[in-house]
Amino acid sequence: MRILFFSHYFPPEVNAPATRTYENCKRWVDMGHEVTVITGAPNCPAGVVFDGYQNKLYQREEVDGIDVVRIWTYIAANEGTVKRIANYVSYMLSSTIASLGLKRPDVIIATSPQFFCGWSGVLSSLWRGIPFILEIRDLWPDSIAAVGAMQQKTLLSALYQLEDWMYKAASHIVTVGAGYQQELIQKGVAPEKISVITNGVDPDQYLPRPPALERKQALGIKQPFVCSYVGTIGMACGLQVVLQSAEKLKQMGRDDIGFVLVGDGALRAGLQEEAEKKQLDNIVFTGLLEKSLMPEVLSFSDVTLVHLKKTDLFKTVLPSKIFEAASMERPILLGVEGFSAELIRDAQAGICIEPENAEELTAAVLKLADDPALCRQFGQNGRQYIQEHFDRKKLAETYLSLLQTLVKEGKVTP
Repeated sequence: MRILFFSHYFPPEVNAPATRTYENCKRWVDMGHEVTVITGAPNCPAGVVFDGYQNKLYQREEVDGIDVVRIWTYIAANEGTVKRIANYVSYMLSSTIASLGLKRPDVIIATSPQFFCGWSGVLSSLWRGIPFILEIRDLWPDSIAAVGAMQQKTLLSALYQLEDWMYKAASHIVTVGAGYQQELIQKGVAPEKISVITNGVDPDQYLPRPPALERKQALGIKQPFVCSYVGTIGMACGLQVVLQSAEKLKQMGRDDIGFVLVGDGALRAGLQEEAEKKQLDNIVFTGLLEKSLMPEVLSFSDVTLVHLKKTDLFKTVLPSKIFEAASMERPILLGVEGFSAELIRDAQAGICIEPENAEELTAAVLKLADDPALCRQFGQNGRQYIQEHFDRKKLAETYLSLLQTLVKEGKVTP
């Protein structure tokens, strides 16, 4: 097949949407299919174009056999409602126009977040008469409202209407978890129109390995026991709890335990400034690191923290960072309720805590720090479970089989 994929994010950006899109597309190319991805100049999350790239009107490159078309967007950091919407809408317009000049694909896929990327798929499919698959990785505008990123009720109401139209325009919807599937059904989407294909990990890339102590030292981490958070440091993550826990540990005299926050985002600078004011030398902020360094970071992490704000919406999510950490036999300290907690309990791969509860976070870190055998057992359990259920290659094959079946049987007609 010839597949056209709209994704606002793509490597060298290192967030979950970029990784999922790349990993699936690369495998589809390896299976003999033609894949084109329309994206922007890499700039997330700081809103600064990466070295070696320019924010041009149109440019093209090949990445591991994937035809990557990069189009102009209004560049904005991952903060500020107006500028972010301008960034999203400019992508929608530029990517839709660019798609009209490409070879006619057999199927179009558009992935969220962000919301308007899905509309690129809607417009392109309508104008060219191409089947359209909408991939839901995040529920917009629900997630915007959940973290308080937008207060204007009129604008939110308009976004909800656009969301409804987008679901109706999609030929089929692929979502990354059963929680999202349930939410979509409650929003009126027919169950037979939805397929669940989760995130996953390449277990051959994220292998258990000796700790990269030189990397740990280079990042300025001095504590013997390390609890790491790897990902975007934004409004949804609720990472104020880490500062609260770090302060409690210092008061207890547990100088052997340290937190490491790897990544960047809208709240990173503020959290780092607060940590410095409180003289919390048991927290290290590394800033944004290359994706290729993540296995090294995980290797010296004794436990990995996966955390989101306490809100009902986030009970539906299944963060992709769980899979990479578990694949490397790292125990998971999970501050996410709902489907993610069920997974960790089923896999017996870590400890679940109430989100934004500093006392529970502190108690869990202490329990793991004082019980190395438990850490090892959680890690071994997690890798075994991930290999059985979340192998990226198998999931990409399932996804491709779904696309082929839907197109062949004529179930995807705009």
